[in-house]
Amino acid sequence: MAIKSKKESLQSRENSIKKSNEISMAELNYGLDLNQMQLLAFAIYSTQQDGKTEFRKHQFEKKFGIEQLRPNDAMNNAYRLLDMKIELRDLEKEKSRGHNVFMDYYYDNGLFSFEWNPKMIPHILDLKERYIVIDLEVASHFKSSFSWRLYEFLKGHYGYFRKELTKQEIYELFNVEERKTYQKSVSQFKRGVLDVAIKEINYYTELDVWYKEQKNGRAIVGFKIYWSKGKVLEKATDKQIAAIQGVMEAVEENMFTYAQIKNDEKRMRAFEIMDWVTNYRPYITDPIEITKTKADSIMEDLDFQLSLLNGLIDTDKPMRDTSFYYNWLEGSD
Repeated sequence: MAIKSKKESLQSRENSIKKSNEISMAELNYGLDLNQMQLLAFAIYSTQQDGKTEFRKHQFEKKFGIEQLRPNDAMNNAYRLLDMKIELRDLEKEKSRGHNVFMDYYYDNGLFSFEWNPKMIPHILDLKERYIVIDLEVASHFKSSFSWRLYEFLKGHYGYFRKELTKQEIYELFNVEERKTYQKSVSQFKRGVLDVAIKEINYYTELDVWYKEQKNGRAIVGFKIYWSKGKVLEKATDKQIAAIQGVMEAVEENMFTYAQIKNDEKRMRAFEIMDWVTNYRPYITDPIEITKTKADSIMEDLDFQLSLLNGLIDTDKPMRDTSFYYNWLEGSD
C-alpha cells in the first residue's frame, strides 16, 4: 500500500517530457554529467514539441537557467551523447538487446541537431502505456546529476513506495561504484551522493524520499529507499497567461477613454474596475505560480470586468445636476 503525502507540487505539461518506463529504468543517463543529462532531456523535449531534434544553444540555456555554455563544452556534451547505448535486459528470461541512442549529431554556430536511432522513437513519441513525465522546469533546479538519476528511478517504479538496494546496486544506480572514496566509506557516499539527491528531490519535486540502512553487524550492506507522492497540480499554460496579459493590456491601453467618461459616477466606477484588474498583475509576473484552474477563474473574472467597462462607455451620459430643480407645474401660474 502506497504511503500518502499532503505535499503539493505545481508542474507544467508544456515544459514536460515523456519517456517510456523501459528506457527510464535502463539507466539511459548512465555516466552522463548534469549538463549532458539536461542536453539529452532537451533533445527529447524538442522532438516531442514539433518532431525536430534541432534547437539553438540559447534556447537550451534558457530552459535550464544556464548562464552561458562555452561552444567547446557544447560540442563536447553533444559528442558525449553519441556514446550512449541502451540495453533492455530480462535476467529471468535470459534475454537482452541493446542499441545506440543517437546515430548522428552536428553543432553549427550555436545550432544543435541530433538524429535518433529509429529504435528509440517508440520510447519518446509512440507512448501508449507506461511512461514517466519529467517537468523540465522542476528538474532545472537540480544542481546534482545524482538528483536527476534518483528522481527518474523512483518515478519509473510507479505504484511502489519502497525499494531495497544492496550497497553495490545503489552505487551502480549513481554510477559511483568505481570511486575509491565511496568504496572505503559509506558515510562519504551518503553525504556526497544519497543525501544530496534526496534533499533536492524533497525540496523541488512532488516526492518525499527517505531511507533506512541495512546492516550486517556494524557494516552497512544496503539501503531501503522509501518515498511518497504528493498531489501534482497542473500549472497555468502559456496560452492562458497570454490571454490574461492581453485583457490587462487592453484595459491599460484604454485608460484615457475611461477617464473621459462624462458621468461622474460611472467614471469613478471605471477607475475602481481598473484598480481591480491591476491587482491580477502579480499572477502573470515571473515566476508564474498559479494553477490552470486558477488561471481559468482569473480569465472569467477579467472578461466580466471588461464587459462592465464596455457597458459604462456605451451608456455614458452626464450626471444630472440636482443642485437646482425647477418645478414647471408650480411655476406655470
